[in-house]
Amino acid sequence: MTESVTKHERNLSALIHASTFSKFFIPFGNFIIPLVLWTANKKEYEFVDHNGKQALNFQISILLYSILVGMVSIPFFLGGILPNIFDFDHFGLSNIHSFNTINFHFDSDDFFGPWMIPAGLLGLAQSAIFVINIVYTILATIKTNEGEVFEYPLTIKFIK
Repeated sequence: MTESVTKHERNLSALIHASTFSKFFIPFGNFIIPLVLWTANKKEYEFVDHNGKQALNFQISILLYSILVGMVSIPFFLGGILPNIFDFDHFGLSNIHSFNTINFHFDSDDFFGPWMIPAGLLGLAQSAIFVINIVYTILATIKTNEGEVFEYPLTIKFIK
């Protein structure tokens, strides 16, 4: 595919990848602008078709991963704000913190108690997803502008 790629196709493909940064200025711009560019040119250029699918699949996958991490973090934030909402004494799990003679003790009156550790880790996961999105979008833009085929990692193929 890379032998017959014209400068116009490379530029258009790079623009599709780079246009995903429009999400910082336009709500859902990371979907709308690449989708418009891709659908307008997918029948004419095979390279543009491939890169449009890659960019959109990656953005949808990143959105899905962010939603999943956000959903998992909700109970931990609720536990930090409302510490008695998840009182495990009702289930006989009050001594779970001393499992295997390792005693982890957190003061329940402290806001930065046991609920904030998983919430912090999930916040780091969200940050990692954000950085992965930025880094791989830049790499895809550069590689496609050079005429190389770029495949995003961790991408679910929604559009085939």
